[in-house]
Amino acid sequence: MSVHPPSFTVPFSIGGNDCYTDAAFDVISPSNGKLAHRCGSATVADASAAITAAADAFKTWRTTTPVQRRDIFLKAAEVMAARREELASYMATETGATPPWCNFNLDVGIGMLKDVAGRIATLDGSFPALMDPTTSAIVMREPYGVVLAMAPWNAPYILGTRCVAFPIAAGNTVVFKGSEVAPRTMSAIVSVFREAGLPDGVLNFIVHEPSAAAEITAHAIAHPQVKKINFTGSTRVGRIIGRLAGENLKPVVLELGGKAPAIVWEDANLQLAADQCALGSFLHSGQICMSTEKILVHKSVKPEFLDKFINAIDKVFPNSGDALTLINSVAVDKNKALVKDALNKGAAVALGNLDAQEASGTRLRPIVVDNVTADMELYRTESFGPTVSIMGVESEDEAIRVANDTEYGLSSAVFTEDLRRGLRFAREIETGAVHINNMTVHDEAALPHGGAKASGYGRFNASKGLDEWVRTKNVTFKN
Repeated sequence: MSVHPPSFTVPFSIGGNDCYTDAAFDVISPSNGKLAHRCGSATVADASAAITAAADAFKTWRTTTPVQRRDIFLKAAEVMAARREELASYMATETGATPPWCNFNLDVGIGMLKDVAGRIATLDGSFPALMDPTTSAIVMREPYGVVLAMAPWNAPYILGTRCVAFPIAAGNTVVFKGSEVAPRTMSAIVSVFREAGLPDGVLNFIVHEPSAAAEITAHAIAHPQVKKINFTGSTRVGRIIGRLAGENLKPVVLELGGKAPAIVWEDANLQLAADQCALGSFLHSGQICMSTEKILVHKSVKPEFLDKFINAIDKVFPNSGDALTLINSVAVDKNKALVKDALNKGAAVALGNLDAQEASGTRLRPIVVDNVTADMELYRTESFGPTVSIMGVESEDEAIRVANDTEYGLSSAVFTEDLRRGLRFAREIETGAVHINNMTVHDEAALPHGGAKASGYGRFNASKGLDEWVRTKNVTFKN
């Protein structure tokens, strides 16, 4: 059952007003294939209006005190918590997410708002000593201005909240370009801030159909009032965003795709490793940028681990015999094609059934592919679905080589009872995060979050996350 009748249309939010357009598109729920609601489709003119509203609001928002901003963020956390059931229903309908994943998203989103609120006062300047004793200086830290923020559908209350909260907390204003897959969910973030007392125009929201993405994104990045960009999404689109930002000399934060490896060593607690790899591989149907995509197991324990891993999947996901819901049939077809290519080149399915008849084209059962090798598409391509590869390794050097043999570098995991070995691996793995004896999926406000290589650059979260959204200005004066 959809959250809204088909007549409901998700509006934009520009300058604090709900805006409806003549052009709109259908939002289909992947859970049942039915129309959930409709959403307005923005034009270049709508994007310009949102940017203008943000620029106007910046004039006064930048002068607010840390205490004023803190109180709004704390209130927003209260509002999000109070509206939990409503917000979770939007996410479940639009993305097909399970209740645990919806609640986890909200828990992290609420926690992030509280954490950011407490960090606002940490933004300060400095008074360095200069070479000339008769001259003094102040290094100010100022917000950029209007920030263009873009987030994906797969973890909307985490990634959507993050992409707007940090810039706003630092004194910027935001144009939030939401995902056409989850517009109601993302517009709810805007309504939470509005209910918390965020002034009109500080946070503006637009959505558009995929066919308009290139024109509107290019226009927004080039707009003279947009001073910085953040984008979370695929590496393919991230390359385009990065190129456009570079051409316009705009700074950008990119958090992109991943091919997260998990190394399971011979001295590992194999049950722990199996349980954590099951979660890391199949949480939210594997549709997380940090999802475990390849498991590198020491050959001496590989048979035992594989047995425990398959049992753990059944334990962690009791209904794993049933298919998991993906965002659309294209995602299912992609995963099937990757597995078929691997099988044609010598791999074997240790768990799963590609030929199973599912209730809809958006469903796929968990798939574990054994004996994956470098000549297979699955070895290098992010599946972004319930598909994980198993590979045997014999030495630390080999494990590190295979772990790093990818264009991506977002997250990774190492399972060993020897902390010194774990730290050796951590120093050599080329990722933004390495989790020892824990799954690859890990993101919290206290830790800087971002990747290496084609997984992007810049960092969200933690005190450095606020530093991303201010720039310095030197002021010198004679004593």
